[in-house]
Amino acid sequence: MSGGAQDGAGEGSDCPRVRPPRLRPGDRVAVVAPSGAVDPVRLESGCARLRKLGLDVVIGEHALERATLTGSARGPAGWYGLAGGDAERAADLSAAWCDPDVRAVLCARGGYGATRVLPHLDWTALATAGPKLLHGSSDVTALHVALGSRLGLTTSFGPMIAGLVADGESRSMAHLEAALSGDGAPVSGTRAIARGWSRGVLTGGNLSLLTALLGTPYAPAPAAGGIAFLEDVAESPYRVDRMLTQLSQAGWFDAVAGVALGSWTGCGDPAELQAVLTGRLRPLGVPVLAGLPVGHGREQFTVELGGVVELDADACTLAPCGGR
Repeated sequence: MSGGAQDGAGEGSDCPRVRPPRLRPGDRVAVVAPSGAVDPVRLESGCARLRKLGLDVVIGEHALERATLTGSARGPAGWYGLAGGDAERAADLSAAWCDPDVRAVLCARGGYGATRVLPHLDWTALATAGPKLLHGSSDVTALHVALGSRLGLTTSFGPMIAGLVADGESRSMAHLEAALSGDGAPVSGTRAIARGWSRGVLTGGNLSLLTALLGTPYAPAPAAGGIAFLEDVAESPYRVDRMLTQLSQAGWFDAVAGVALGSWTGCGDPAELQAVLTGRLRPLGVPVLAGLPVGHGREQFTVELGGVVELDADACTLAPCGGR
């Protein structure tokens, strides 16, 4: 019932995963671009921020490549602009993941293209390389879902290196540092769509990417027993409704323990969007918290997908459970 206590930790198909070691000063991290073409100035600015955290930063060989959707012709980076061909972007990710000196793989930006990388990855090689941290958001949801489920790891959903990290927004950077080096910190929302408390494995990501993966070999596991996290950008309310309907009809929300909603930047009339979210999610009968500064926006906090969290819609908080 809405307003009651729900505890789904360890239940369902998205059970707790292996938590890669947190980062320490001097650790080497690789910045790769699995999606859209990257601005070199912003990439360097973001890498400089990482170095200020004491990290040893290396950049993927093809991170500054530009390709059209054909994967070969070099051209200006528009909505179709990719950071090199699919095989090149996959090679950078694989090389970083399989390098024993690299402790974390951080994504430069989102945009489009991460789903195209997935068939090019050698999953046996990635699994053999052992656990390490993947960080990114937005289009990188495709990697969160695939690496998280296939390798059994938790992953880090937060600001991109050539995105908000390059801007150095102070609160977001402090929250990112806490997540990369420790257990992270609670995130506060703004309102409860449905009141109550729940506990479970955090799962989900960008709504558009989750629905795009349905019906593929990389489809997201149902959120049963877990806390579903959702956010998006530049999607009209009717499109948000359509995607939530698709996830619901696919059974993704079946037996979910709670829902945490991040930012919905540029998603049309706020009142209309609120009506869509309320109409689709309140009938689930579980706590639903909205207004978390995670996803897109002027502040972008970091959460651990695959980690256990406590969702308190009454207090408007989402808090990590100390790594478990």
